[in-house]
Amino acid sequence: MAKRPVPTEYLAGVHLFASCSTRDLRQIMRAGDQVDVEAGRELVTEGRVGREFFLIIEGEATVRRRNRIVVRLGPGDYFGELALLHRGPRSATVVAETAMRLFVLPQREFGGLVESLPGLASKLLTGLAERLREVDAKTFTY
Repeated sequence: MAKRPVPTEYLAGVHLFASCSTRDLRQIMRAGDQVDVEAGRELVTEGRVGREFFLIIEGEATVRRRNRIVVRLGPGDYFGELALLHRGPRSATVVAETAMRLFVLPQREFGGLVESLPGLASKLLTGLAERLREVDAKTFTY
């Protein structure tokens, strides 16, 4: 697979980054790396502490909880965004079903961005608030 830039639209589609400017998104992309993985590789493991975010550029993966497939992911999908904000245990296991190209953003590099880019923290909070409202609207009916 030839290395190509991560489409800005992919990163803008991540709820956490939805309020970020194109400039912010480019800086976030520079803080991460593109990684190729083979089919069958376990990318994250349920219950283990998370330390990075993954955005799928090419390929497909399955998300499993308690060894049951709950969803299939493909290009433009992502997982691990909460690991950027908190080192809690992963809520699922993600396995590469095909060869994949991923954009991987480690928590440490992300933290450096938040500290160095004025206003980024506020934009991230806006993105989180929008996501919480969306989940709340789906979960509760008044």
